[in-house]
Amino acid sequence: MRPARFDYLAPTTVTDAVAVLGADESAKVLAGGQSLVPLMNLRLAAPSTLVDINQVTELDFVQVADGDVRLGALIRHRRLEFDPEVARLVPLLAEAATLIGHPQVRNRGTVGGSLAHADPSAELGCALLALDAEVTVQGAAGRRAVPVAGLFDGFFTTTLEPDELICEVRVPAAAGGRGSVLQEYAPRAGDFAVASVAACVDRTSAGTCVRVRAAAGGVGSTPIDISSACGELVGETELSEGLLRHVASHAAELIQPADDLRASAEDRRDLLQVLLVRALPVAWTRAAGNPNGGAR
Repeated sequence: MRPARFDYLAPTTVTDAVAVLGADESAKVLAGGQSLVPLMNLRLAAPSTLVDINQVTELDFVQVADGDVRLGALIRHRRLEFDPEVARLVPLLAEAATLIGHPQVRNRGTVGGSLAHADPSAELGCALLALDAEVTVQGAAGRRAVPVAGLFDGFFTTTLEPDELICEVRVPAAAGGRGSVLQEYAPRAGDFAVASVAACVDRTSAGTCVRVRAAAGGVGSTPIDISSACGELVGETELSEGLLRHVASHAAELIQPADDLRASAEDRRDLLQVLLVRALPVAWTRAAGNPNGGAR
């Protein structure tokens, strides 16, 4: 099939892009196009105006300030995968990027596009939630910061206003020794994840855990913050199998998965627990300075 007819505009500034979005509520933003174009071809999306932001160069950057990492909305997944500053300061994003689709998708797909699409199984949303990141958006009323936890509103739905554009993502600096990992289950490489877990563990130089954040993808209508289930790890210097399984069981109580063609709700609960039991020891070991961390 072919998409329905639409007008095409290619602004060169955020201000101009926002003005177009504000003038037409049915306009859609084209960034990497890896989600929108297939939907248009199937006529599941039929925007009256396509706002191509690929010429808005102010959205294409990776910056580091006071240890925080700022990512422009137009950063491609492929750059996340290989950028040395991303690998050094937020390796979780580099790891997550390697799991997104295939190289062709990663070459075009963007950070902002992935977040705006709000697929609950997407790796970046899960990883950024675990990293306690925030998004800067701009609309007619100006700019505002939105925690990633407050960006997602349901299946493929965000809290963005029709005239708002995602401009950047800010990942706060780690407080100390941090280890992180993203574990997922997908039937084949490049497939959408049936379930995923991202975990960040902060430990002192003496090995004591001081903070744990974790998020789950594919097990609800949005990525889900399961950090509260991991609170028992704070203050610990060692992990035990019993403690890990207790934490995983608690995490399973925080989600409300649904049945679909890929997995039942019960399968997803089980997958979450398996992935969390695998992920936490990897992040724990990496926080002690082992970059490989026994990842599986």
